[in-house]
Amino acid sequence: MKLLLDTNIFLEILLGQTHSATALRTLENRDEHELFVSDYAIHSIGTLLVRRQLFGQLVTFLSDVVECGRVEVLGVAPTELRSVIDNVVRFGLDFDDAYQYALADRLDLTLVSLDRDFDRTPRGRTTPQNLYP
Repeated sequence: MKLLLDTNIFLEILLGQTHSATALRTLENRDEHELFVSDYAIHSIGTLLVRRQLFGQLVTFLSDVVECGRVEVLGVAPTELRSVIDNVVRFGLDFDDAYQYALADRLDLTLVSLDRDFDRTPRGRTTPQNLYP
């Protein structure tokens, strides 16, 4: 299965939150799935970790997830941003969620997120808990 991992999946792990174990399992089972992340999510994670002065965790994240190729990075080209805006209007999503949704929709990816806002979209979402009950 081709999975687009939302920002919150990584933050669960990096910040040791409630669903960190199942989120980590999603990353560890690369043989079962192709894993993708948006460039927007990477920048959002960087912004949050820098704001919290968690520089070491940011370096580790970039090294372990992005630089080693564990997760492929995807983006929405500026010429395709109208689809993001359309998703904001049609589904009442924030820009970041609409960006993720646009990628999942265009590339037929399963969106993995803890964010319930995706539940009001035609594609919906799955959670790490649904992947690994």
